[in-house]
Amino acid sequence: MNLPDSASHTMFTPRSKLLRTHLGRFKAAVNDAAKGDVRAVHRTRVASRRLRELLPILQLEPGRVRKLGRRLRKVTKRLGVVRELDVLLMLIDELYVSHREHSLALGRMAVAVSKERDAARESLSHRMPVDKMRRIARKLARIVDGLHESEASTGHTSAADAWRWAVDAQAAVRASRLSLALTQAGSVYLPERLHAVRIALKKLRYSVELATVAAGRKAVAELRTLKRAQDALGRLHDLQVLIEHVRQVQASLAPPSVAVWRALDILMIALENECRQLHARYMRQRARLQSIASSLGSHSASTHPRSSPAPTRRDGRAQDAVAAERRSARRPVAV
Repeated sequence: MNLPDSASHTMFTPRSKLLRTHLGRFKAAVNDAAKGDVRAVHRTRVASRRLRELLPILQLEPGRVRKLGRRLRKVTKRLGVVRELDVLLMLIDELYVSHREHSLALGRMAVAVSKERDAARESLSHRMPVDKMRRIARKLARIVDGLHESEASTGHTSAADAWRWAVDAQAAVRASRLSLALTQAGSVYLPERLHAVRIALKKLRYSVELATVAAGRKAVAELRTLKRAQDALGRLHDLQVLIEHVRQVQASLAPPSVAVWRALDILMIALENECRQLHARYMRQRARLQSIASSLGSHSASTHPRSSPAPTRRDGRAQDAVAAERRSARRPVAV
C-alpha cells in the first residue's frame, strides 16, 4: 500500500499545526450548532472523533489525554443520539420520494421519529450545552500553544521522530482491528458484526488520513476504497436502525389498525431486502479491504523495525500513548 513513508519524509507536519487545524474545525462546527444549524451537529461529532484519534499520539501527559478523551467521547456519544434521528428523518424523506407505495407506513414513521428527535434535541441542550464544548476547545487551545512553544524551542529532536513513529504505529493498530473485525464478521449477514466492521473502517480511515496529512502527501488511493465500504455499511446500519424503529411503532399502534400493521410489515420486508443487497456489495469489497489492512500492518513493521534505538524519556510519552491504543485494540468493539 502506498502509505506516506514518515520515516524518510523530513518535512513532517508539526503536532501543534495538526491539532490547531482539527481544533479549528471543531470550534467552527460548535459555533454553527449554537446558531441552530442542523448539519453542524454532524460536523461537530465528526470533529470530536478526529480529535480523539489525534490526542493519544501527541506525546502529552497520559492523564491529560485520558481526561480530554473522556470529555470528547461524551460529546461524540450525546451528539450521536440526535444525529442518528436526523439521519433517520432524512432517510424516511428519501424513501418517501423513491418508494411512494410505502407512503402510509413512512408517514407514520416520520411522525414517530420527529417526536423522538425533538425530545432528544431538548435533552441534548441540557446535558451537553454549547458552553461545555467551548470549554473543551479552550483546553485544547492551551495544548496547541504549549506544543508550539515546545517545537520552537527544541526544533528537530528525537521527539519529532517519536511523533512520526506514533502516527504510523496508530495506523497499524487500526489496521489490525479492521482485519480482526473482517474475520469475525465472516460472510454471514450479522448486523452487529457488520457494525463492528464499519466502526473499524471509520477509525482506520481517520488514522490513514491523519498520517497522509501529517506527511504532507496527497490522499492515497486506498482511502477511496475505505470510504466506499464505510458508506455502504453506513447505509446498511441506517436501514437496520429504521427497521428497529418500524418494529417499535408497529408494536405500539394505538388504536390497532390492520391496514397500518400490514403497511409497516411490507415496509420492513423492503428495507431488509435492501440490507441484503448492501451486504452483497460489501462482500464484493471484503477481500480488497483485508488486503489493505494487511498491507498497512506490514508497512508499519518494515518502516519501524524492532531493532530501533532505545527510546529517550521524551519518546516514552509517545510509546505510552501507542501502547494504550494497542491495549484498546484487544477489547471488543463497542456497538
